[in-house]
Amino acid sequence: MCGNSMSAPLPALVPAARKATAAVIFLHGLGDTGHGWASAFTGIRTAHVKYICPHAPTIPVSLNMRMSMPAWFDIYSLNHNAEEDAIGIKRASENIKALIDQEVKNGIPSHRIMLGGFSQGGALSLYTALTSQHKLAGVVALSCWLPLRNSFPQACAGGANADLPLLQCHGDADGIVPVAFGRQTAERMKSLVNPANITFKTYRGLAHDACPEEMVEVKRFIEKQLPPV
Repeated sequence: MCGNSMSAPLPALVPAARKATAAVIFLHGLGDTGHGWASAFTGIRTAHVKYICPHAPTIPVSLNMRMSMPAWFDIYSLNHNAEEDAIGIKRASENIKALIDQEVKNGIPSHRIMLGGFSQGGALSLYTALTSQHKLAGVVALSCWLPLRNSFPQACAGGANADLPLLQCHGDADGIVPVAFGRQTAERMKSLVNPANITFKTYRGLAHDACPEEMVEVKRFIEKQLPPV
């Protein structure tokens, strides 16, 4: 949902089983779509929560020899100190903020909206939450990193999420986004939001993927932060 609004189809949606009083906006990883994550949330759904899984537009990705694939922004390298697509990250973040605005207009207050994502999507969810003027219910950040980390804390000046609840999960056998990146991100986040609200969990033997144990943890976090009203 970044760039031209015609460049990506409407999000995959898991509607609430009853009146929706909360929402989770979850962003997929590089080369994926929202459909798989919508299926995953169908398996752990909470009755009053709707799950919105947008699809990234298809763009050339430098990391993959400029091949076109679904991506929220360009990635030049997975090296920890690599140059980043600042313009693309900020543009994608603005489009996710527009999704939040739409849900607020639909009657769900921002403090009942949670962001989340896997890998590149998790990175975008962290950046968006930190720079948002809306107070959010929390972030679920799976197998990811904080993009444009050197722009903080200045980038979140005036942001509404100093007490943001954060669940960060990472496989200790991740060969694409090493668990060390996840740990460094968790430490960085402790300097940006209330460290008492940050949970960082690792999963033995898990590669760059999700696992049932992790999804149970995600379900618990959503239920805690978005209780029935």
